[in-house]
Amino acid sequence: MRDPSVPESLDSWWILHRMFAVDRLAWDLVPHDERAEMVREATNALKALKETDDSDVGFAQMLGHKSDLMLTHYSKNFEGLALAQTIVDKLRISEFFTPMTSYVSILELGLYDATGKIHAALAERNLKINTQEWIQAFDEMLEAQQHAPHNAGRLWARIPQRRFVCFYPMDKKRGEEVNWYMLPFEDRARLMLDHGKIGRTYTGQVTQVISGSIGFDDFEWGVDLYADDPLVFKKLIYEMRFDEASAKYGHFGDFYSGVQFSLDQLGTYFDGDAVPALNVKETAKV
Repeated sequence: MRDPSVPESLDSWWILHRMFAVDRLAWDLVPHDERAEMVREATNALKALKETDDSDVGFAQMLGHKSDLMLTHYSKNFEGLALAQTIVDKLRISEFFTPMTSYVSILELGLYDATGKIHAALAERNLKINTQEWIQAFDEMLEAQQHAPHNAGRLWARIPQRRFVCFYPMDKKRGEEVNWYMLPFEDRARLMLDHGKIGRTYTGQVTQVISGSIGFDDFEWGVDLYADDPLVFKKLIYEMRFDEASAKYGHFGDFYSGVQFSLDQLGTYFDGDAVPALNVKETAKV
């Protein structure tokens, strides 16, 4: 049974964000050879997660007091996130980590516009909602969206390799006076279309990853922004604050921002003598 007022989505990577405080003073007291061996152990273990088609790992040095290090895990199955968490927790280097927060979600592409078009197409065929014929036709059209060129590439893209990252969770308000979920489908679709237009003006400047977390974490969505210039985060988010979908119906959690770095820079990160680099042949600009 499908509710016509509920927009569909396409889902792909499972995502786990983990934020840690790092005890650098305790780390510096460890003999150099022992530190080097722990970095090698961690690099090899995380390399096994990163260099596979079924998972990916991202690293970021975070700014501010909320955390020092963010690990972002992608997995094609939910159990893969559990494995990634266990692998990190078993590393000797994790003795110097204090968990600060985490976030569990799944990458999603919202289909407000496509859902509306599917319902309209089925209505033109005079199919009665939720009959077997209607459901079959609906599923076929939704499957076509899965393989559409503009969706397929985004669904299974790996963690964007851009220097700066911003992560935050968010909800749509559902209070007694302002409730996103009580709006008619057409109104929500219009608002999301207008909201998306703002994001599209930043095409090439920022890569956005939206993940759904209803049933998995405290908020409803997680948002990752990746860019080559951190100032883009301020400009994009500020502009979106004036959009009705955010200004009236948006509710945001804590924001986390930092500098992405490559796995081969793990030693540089823990040494703390320089900012670890992001070594990529070509920066993704989706």
